[in-house]
Amino acid sequence: MKTTLQIQPEGPFNLDLTIKSGQTSQPPWKFKSDRFWELIKVDGKLCLVGVHQKPGDLNGPIMVEAESKGPVKKDVLRSKLLEIFSLEDDLSELYKFLESDEKLKPTVDFCRGLRIFKAHDPFECIISSICSANNSILRWSRSIRKIKENWGENFDFKGETFHTFPSPEVLMKVPEHDEEMEPCQGQTYSLKSCGVGYRCSYMKKAARMIHEEINITTLGEMNYHDAFKTVLSIPGVGPKVADCILLYGYGIGRAFPVDVWIGRILSHLYFEGEDLKPRKVRNFGMEHFGEHAGYVQLYLFHYARKSGLLKTLKPKK
Repeated sequence: MKTTLQIQPEGPFNLDLTIKSGQTSQPPWKFKSDRFWELIKVDGKLCLVGVHQKPGDLNGPIMVEAESKGPVKKDVLRSKLLEIFSLEDDLSELYKFLESDEKLKPTVDFCRGLRIFKAHDPFECIISSICSANNSILRWSRSIRKIKENWGENFDFKGETFHTFPSPEVLMKVPEHDEEMEPCQGQTYSLKSCGVGYRCSYMKKAARMIHEEINITTLGEMNYHDAFKTVLSIPGVGPKVADCILLYGYGIGRAFPVDVWIGRILSHLYFEGEDLKPRKVRNFGMEHFGEHAGYVQLYLFHYARKSGLLKTLKPKK
């Protein structure tokens, strides 16, 4: 069943940049026939969503086309997409904040319309974020796609198959290594074969804990500190990954993910190249940038990566 609608964002929105910016909520959506496509659940129903934005028109409407096996309410679908693309965030306030700081001001024009790309499946975000640790965007995205293809639910559309991310219950039962597979039970792939490396055991343990012990649907309702402490208890999750999960999985804007690159960027901008510990960088980011911390991290990293600044920030000898 086909559903179409149009969404007018509040302020500028760069769909292409947002989807391709490497946020660990999920891999980039598949681009085909002038649209970005993804299989999501709307009111518990599988719904293949295609979104299109006229190139260069950051203030124009988003055109949505959706296919589902049963009727989907337009207002529910609209709300889901508003949430995924953070289309109700007030970027004008963010830009006022960024422009008030000469060190952050260059990021505004460079990243205009970039928004938080929030997870439509928080469990996928948790596993994606674990997979992203010490990994390239290309590699972790490829691994997550393979996991979806191997164990997710399927939806066929115009000769192409799309996949959901598997549930915690499914993922925790996946064989870790090839030698553990039991073909008689239909096991033809191991988690290791998806290229996740040493993160494999963390992913399986995380899936089991989430299935048996942690209700991840309540994390977004907690205050930041309680949510951070809860996420840190998940195997494979350190402070940086925890903040990625809270920011990209739940839209908690105070979260400030810190890796070696963000450390170098902030050291260069605010500490005259001083060698900083991750904790100091994280505390500075959260205190100095406040409610905008997550967006500042996103804008700074994208600006530094694409402007060439990152290449100039060599490791300290």
